[in-house]
Amino acid sequence: MDDESLRYDLWIEEALRQVIHRALEMTAAEGLPGDHHFYVTFRTNAAGVEVPPYLRAQHPDEMTIVLQHQFENLTVDAEGFSVSLRFNGTPELLVIPFEAVTSFADPSVNFGLQLKTVDMDDAEFEELAIDPVNSIEDLEPIQEKPAADMTDEDGKPKTGEVIALDAFRKK
Repeated sequence: MDDESLRYDLWIEEALRQVIHRALEMTAAEGLPGDHHFYVTFRTNAAGVEVPPYLRAQHPDEMTIVLQHQFENLTVDAEGFSVSLRFNGTPELLVIPFEAVTSFADPSVNFGLQLKTVDMDDAEFEELAIDPVNSIEDLEPIQEKPAADMTDEDGKPKTGEVIALDAFRKK
């Protein structure tokens, strides 16, 4: 197995986008609870983003929207979300793929995510897709270590090392 096959950066990005998806999906179904509100920053020039031309001209690279009191028609699917917001009193529909989102924050609970927006093509995504485990029989057994690997040179069981953290503490 080579080092490039473990793409932790992409897995983390995918997991973080799933957090955003769940928050927006819950909001679309139930509304925003309490004082929750979202700041969503996205790349306006990313594939699949739909914003009115005048907004794209004002924000050619990146734009931040606030979902708090005055938003309508929030819909969420696996690819992204759409929402109607008012700009200068005029309602405008924005379509934003999750891949275009660069940050997400809910200041009411001091929560924020910063995304790298790792670009990958369909072939890379398919390569990284994880096959779901359908049953316990699909899991491979864990190989147990032989007893020789669990003992030190004297034949005593190996133990973990204790590391003193005092050197790292502020005094």
